[in-house]
Amino acid sequence: MLEETNRRSITDRNTLRDIYNEEFRDRDGRVKDPNFSRIIFALRNGNKARLSRGHVFFNSNVRVRLHDQWFRRCRRQQNQATPAPSNASSPPPPSGQEASGPGPEGGVRGRRRLAKDILQRLNSTDRSHFIADKHGVRVSSELHMKDGKIQLCVERAEVYELKLFVENTGQEAVYFTYYTALHWLQCFTLEDSRKVTRSNPLRLEPHEKYEVTVRFKCSHIGVYSATLAFEFKQNTQPTTRPFHIVRFIDSEYRTKLAALLGPTEPFKPLRLNISEPENCRVDEGVPPEGYVQNFLENVLPLGKYTPPPDVPVLAKLMKDGRILRGELQKLQSLLQSPLSFHNYAERFDLLLHLEECQMHVDIKRYNREQVTLFRDSDKRLLVLNLPGVSENRPSVLRGDHLLLTKSEEVNFSTVTKYKGYVHKVELDQVKLGFSRRFIEHVYIDKMKFRVEFTVNRLPLRLQHRAVHMAVQHNLRDVLFPVGSRTVTPVSPPALRLFDQQLERNPEQYSAVCNIVAGTSKPAPYLVFGPPGTGKTVTIVEAIKQVEKNIPDAYILACAPSNSAADQLCEKLIISQHVDAWKIFRLYASSRNPKEIPKILKNNCNVEGEMFIFPCKEDLMSYKILVSTIVTAGRLASGGFPVDHFSHIFVDEAGHAVESETIIPVAGLLNAETGQLVLAGDPKQLGPVLRSPLAINHGFDVSLLERLMTQNDLYKKGDIEFDKRYVTKLLLNYRSHPSILKVPNELFYDGELKACANEISSNQYCSWEHLPKRGFPVIFHGVPGKDERESNSPSFFNTFEIDIIIDYLKKLLLTQAKKGISRISPREIGIIAPYRKQVEKIRRAIKLEEDLQKCMCINELKVGSVEEFQGQERKVIMVSAVRSSKEHISLDETFSIGFLKNEKRFNVAVTRAKSLFIMVGNPFILRTDEIWGRFIDFCSEQGGYTGLPYTSVEGIEEVEKRLLALNFDDKSVETDESAVQQYLHLEWRHDY
Repeated sequence: MLEETNRRSITDRNTLRDIYNEEFRDRDGRVKDPNFSRIIFALRNGNKARLSRGHVFFNSNVRVRLHDQWFRRCRRQQNQATPAPSNASSPPPPSGQEASGPGPEGGVRGRRRLAKDILQRLNSTDRSHFIADKHGVRVSSELHMKDGKIQLCVERAEVYELKLFVENTGQEAVYFTYYTALHWLQCFTLEDSRKVTRSNPLRLEPHEKYEVTVRFKCSHIGVYSATLAFEFKQNTQPTTRPFHIVRFIDSEYRTKLAALLGPTEPFKPLRLNISEPENCRVDEGVPPEGYVQNFLENVLPLGKYTPPPDVPVLAKLMKDGRILRGELQKLQSLLQSPLSFHNYAERFDLLLHLEECQMHVDIKRYNREQVTLFRDSDKRLLVLNLPGVSENRPSVLRGDHLLLTKSEEVNFSTVTKYKGYVHKVELDQVKLGFSRRFIEHVYIDKMKFRVEFTVNRLPLRLQHRAVHMAVQHNLRDVLFPVGSRTVTPVSPPALRLFDQQLERNPEQYSAVCNIVAGTSKPAPYLVFGPPGTGKTVTIVEAIKQVEKNIPDAYILACAPSNSAADQLCEKLIISQHVDAWKIFRLYASSRNPKEIPKILKNNCNVEGEMFIFPCKEDLMSYKILVSTIVTAGRLASGGFPVDHFSHIFVDEAGHAVESETIIPVAGLLNAETGQLVLAGDPKQLGPVLRSPLAINHGFDVSLLERLMTQNDLYKKGDIEFDKRYVTKLLLNYRSHPSILKVPNELFYDGELKACANEISSNQYCSWEHLPKRGFPVIFHGVPGKDERESNSPSFFNTFEIDIIIDYLKKLLLTQAKKGISRISPREIGIIAPYRKQVEKIRRAIKLEEDLQKCMCINELKVGSVEEFQGQERKVIMVSAVRSSKEHISLDETFSIGFLKNEKRFNVAVTRAKSLFIMVGNPFILRTDEIWGRFIDFCSEQGGYTGLPYTSVEGIEEVEKRLLALNFDDKSVETDESAVQQYLHLEWRHDY
């Protein structure tokens, strides 16, 4: 078209795109061609064009021939010669007529109509009808076939042949009129000796058999599917309606590693036993003693807050969509009403009860049957082996308890449960303290027990108390702020910052100055910190400036996790800008003393193995107290005056539910004079919750996110946020600009500026394995397969693992070449959304002898997105796992996996500093708008590799085909939460 319009010399990419979209794309008015970026990508892959600095240069000496099932070259001549018969897989010469001849049923449009009709009916109740042999005609294979599906597995990139047999088993002749693929055959070709078409039908006599050959060859590992439709007629009359038989072919091209990682046994759902005996007596155990000295007297009581019996009933009936009456209807109305200060305590009570009920169900997955214990060297203790406890699956801390029941008594109506308190956790062993009676008179060596795990209720109880105290202390202006009480706006002071780099960052400087000035009081001040923008160092600087400039200030600094709280405290002490004796780190007694950073040893309440809780007066003497938000509840219990702390900082506030965030606030902050500062990113992952009912009613929305999305003070104006209440940090010091680009545009209004050290961020721009040099982002397309095994409902995809391991070898085994410095395994992170995929990747690394020879290979972290939040790595690789459209709705409903979860996508991509590699199925991921944007970006920039996805076939057809081919492996209804079944995340353990 460019030649015909004398525009062949145009090379500017944007100009060509406009011409394509405005003049060429919809030229026939019927079929919409692919978008411009896909066309360019396909031309580049076929060596038909090249891109350079925004210009497109076409290769004029390449003849274009399309080899697919749907599109043929346009016919310019109206008068055609009589065509030679053609088989169903290979197109005729460009001048040839459509194989099926003219007419309403022929041609591409006819095949499309047939495909659409059959695919729609395959996805309905007609599926079994299409699969079934009928009217005496049978379509069989030389391989085993089940439910119309033939599976082929190969381990080499060679041509493999599969014979299909069309047989007339009836007493009358039938006509084999046509056969076709219902979608583009990427790696398949079809052939038959008589070249059957509608214009050349084959008469099959009774008991006659006819052969169709399917050839398969591909160059990329993965699962390649074909849906074949065979058409027959009982006579050749034009009015006779045809009938169809459909067959599916799944061809797997996989390596030996993928075969080794396959399912160990078929998937069989685990049915949880959640029933309880009618009568249960608990034999009290012996809690650990001698490791805690508590001088902090409890003044404020902490109630039990046990979930009422109506709550699990409410959850069950609402899940089933039942109409509720009476008290249950009142609870439902409370749950469905918007959060306000009027219903604050009652609504959070209900949400917490729902979450706790789900926790009690989920913890039962870890219950174990027929377990034996053995005696410890300390004769008062018994030792239990618990694989997984070192990874907090489940969390077992010192002071927690387990329940043991004799195996022969588990089905009795009346049983005795023996409570064993955890005295010590050592790797995958726990040492338990039982009653003297149990040790001396009940326990016998090799006796078998059922072991039941329990939920630590302390954090839940503290949250219940906090929401009630928030109402009692009238924190309305803190939780539902309407503005500053200051009549005249407070002008932030011109400060001299300790960290000179922050002075050169206008947003960080503004945040510190506004916090010191208290411009938002009584409303909280928010520091909106996108990935890599220095949120924590901003908070640390603000704490130091408050301590320096406000003489009577007393500061409580908190975070949801011990690691985040430790980081705050370490930065304060290392800077030496605040006298170390003014800083104190308060740990809970469940903290492992071995995990406490060395630099904090002299500034905390741990001496050796002993936890010492100082008295209230001693704790109040410190200018800066640092703890987790849950441990801060001890200060409220200890009777700290409401106006003691002038400033309360909560870092990583987006990681905690609102009721948890206010534990260090309710009863400790004076709403009139105090300042609450929250730092975090509402665009990243929030807290891990289990109850779908609680999540659906807003329990997963942190206080930080609620204020930013529902309160006008914190909403962005026409240009920027109101800096009196919120500062958005804009300079990203972590990632290469190409890694940052898509998350920046999707979630941060394109305002982030890439300011990372160029030497570090550009380290992999010249890596030889990049599809395009200078672009350190890779999307590797793999048509994999969702699998499960044993009683674990979590998914894995061995084809993606194969690609991940290949890249890992290229990074670790061919390093220090061509100017790229050596990389340590600890600088590489591998992310997968499902626990089973994490386990399989770890096993694959152990199976690869070359990788095991690498130094520090055990320091390479493989985990979920949640485990990487707040962290960064030089190289991040991600396996998306999903390759079946069947399970996409499950991801969306329960917000698991990467699909339909933009926060999980955001966190995964923004962990990378120098190189980001994504491995996944482009057809499936493109069903999500966010992932589609990312894949298009990689394609346009030359970073796409692997399975070509820019075919002329529409994405819709691919989705339908995938849906048609994946009907087995349905999800299973259980009482467990989706988080527990599929993600199997760590249980919260650092309080």
